[in-house]
Amino acid sequence: MNETISPERESFDYSDLHAVFINCTLKRSPEISNTQGIVDLSARIMREQGVQVDLIRAIDHDIATGVYPDMTEHGWQADAWPSLFSTVQSADILVLAGPIWLGDNGSVTKRIVERLYAHSGEFNDKGQYIFYGKVGGAIITGNEDGLKHCTSNLLYSLQHIGYSIPPAADAGWIGEIGPGPSYLDEGSGGTQNDFTNRNTTFMSWNLMHLASILKKNGGLPAFGNVREDWDRGERFGFQPNPEYR
Repeated sequence: MNETISPERESFDYSDLHAVFINCTLKRSPEISNTQGIVDLSARIMREQGVQVDLIRAIDHDIATGVYPDMTEHGWQADAWPSLFSTVQSADILVLAGPIWLGDNGSVTKRIVERLYAHSGEFNDKGQYIFYGKVGGAIITGNEDGLKHCTSNLLYSLQHIGYSIPPAADAGWIGEIGPGPSYLDEGSGGTQNDFTNRNTTFMSWNLMHLASILKKNGGLPAFGNVREDWDRGERFGFQPNPEYR
């Protein structure tokens, strides 16, 4: 095995980055979350590069269901999302992490996606959609098939609302299909799985690389993607198909 360290290794300074991991486990603290096991691996890599990392276990907070920024304005007595969103929005990197149930993302994961979507009509200081210039990734765990399905759903959702997705932006672990040991259980082999460890490492670095590139360049250029300009009639070079005028 080649132990040579890249000469570029020491040139990275990511101490100006902020990452948030939202663990969408169905288990309340202090119950052990297998998803948290992989989250911790990625968070450790980032912290070692100076990244400020915040960890949120969604189920520990009274997050209302809905697709509005503050559900107390729509009949709910309480909603923790507005205060959590201030942390999410301050971050350069967002990683959604959660379990597979019935071959799909769990209910808490879906709730978080819906609450993020609630802000899809808001704009940043340049007039772009509010999540432009930020980077997203996904982590999935479980004991049934569907890892790629779940991560593809999350990465699609994140890019649709404005997050940028780097290469290899997902990681996860699934044990033998059906009842059996979970990721952190003794004898599962999860923590020793090279595929999971490699993907988690690549994801972590690619998230940091892209987030740093975007931050140093002021995010994405504000041309061709500003809603207010489009509404005023600017078409950024768009020409209708002459056959369908």
